[in-house]
Amino acid sequence: MAPNRLPEHADTARASGTEQQRYNIGEVLDLLRQDFDAITIPKIRFLEDQGLVKPERTPAGYRKFRDADVERLRYILRMQRDHYLPLKVIGEHLDAMDRGLEPPPVEPVVPTVPQVALAADGVPSPESFSRRDNVRLSRKELLKIAAVSEDLLAELEQFGLITAQRTGHYDSDALVIAQTARELADFGLEPRHLRGMKAAVDREVGLVKQIVEPHRRANDAAAQARAEQLASEIAALAVRLHATLVKAGLRRP
Repeated sequence: MAPNRLPEHADTARASGTEQQRYNIGEVLDLLRQDFDAITIPKIRFLEDQGLVKPERTPAGYRKFRDADVERLRYILRMQRDHYLPLKVIGEHLDAMDRGLEPPPVEPVVPTVPQVALAADGVPSPESFSRRDNVRLSRKELLKIAAVSEDLLAELEQFGLITAQRTGHYDSDALVIAQTARELADFGLEPRHLRGMKAAVDREVGLVKQIVEPHRRANDAAAQARAEQLASEIAALAVRLHATLVKAGLRRP
């Protein structure tokens, strides 16, 4: 397999016996973002937790990544993004390379499903679930920006679809929910009709929390980061499945 491209400003292999460049996790993030703009530090930590990359540790416990580690991360991210390979399969590829073997070819050798058929159709990515903003809207601002009535907002709150923060403000999620509920109301779907959707969402959230809870109980920051990444990835998959099941159901006679 042809060697992967090294970062332009990374020190490549030097003369025999010479120390190679070492990067901290923030520097690795900067290198990878040149090609993978959605990469995050929790994602890197998650891949380490899965045993796919094993950076050195200083006596103080800080991660130090070599050029080979960076290229290993590039390979993982490229296989996920460009070939949709699950981490288990990518791990098998890496194991083969670690043992001096060539990984199986990823180029299709038989007719494949067009990529347009596998598109996410705007379904949220794992990164969208972990993204945070500092938007805080007053009730008056939410009503104006979302273009909803006081009665509609009151109903959305009554059925648990929107909840104000402890400060009494509303976040960007509340804004999207209010706008979407207004658009659904144009088709005759009122907040009381959306209770079933909310109940289904609560069940999905419960399943995700059940899986990640053991990680959340850990005290170290790395475990907390892994829990956040895991929750984001599972949630994105659940939403994709939900959306596809709805689409498939509508197509059935």
